Amino acid sequence: IHLARCLEAARQRCRRLEQDGRQAREQLARAEGERAALEVKLKHARNQVEVEMKKRHRAEAELEKQERKLQLVFESLMREPWGSGALSGEQRSVLCALAGRHLGMSLAPGRRSSAVDESCQSLLSHSDISYDRTEDDVVRS
Repeated sequence: IHLARCLEAARQRCRRLEQDGRQAREQLARAEGERAALEVKLKHARNQVEVEMKKRHRAEAELEKQERKLQLVFESLMREPWGSGALSGEQRSVLCALAGRHLGMSLAPGRRSSAVDESCQSLLSHSDISYDRTEDDVVRS
């Protein structure tokens, strides 16, 4: 009778362990599915960041090109002979004020748009974020 009770207790423990193992495998499958979905989202986000950065660089290049053109127009106007009446004194003062306030600051070399802070650039860099499977290998060993 004692042996039968021990065998029954061992059988129940085995059954519980099998159920725990099954639940753990199901939980692992769900976690792997979530991880795969998150990796896809991360890949799409990285691609979107890259596309937006390219658009921004193109827009900034175009802005610099237009600012250079504006600077050339301004310089050309300022070289005009003032005796011809091309520009009045008021127009000249307005141009000088605009040149001092806008053109001088906006044409500074290496200037970046102040609207966007790129300090998080390294956080979003795809080379910085990686999934290291060495932990998985250690756990499974």
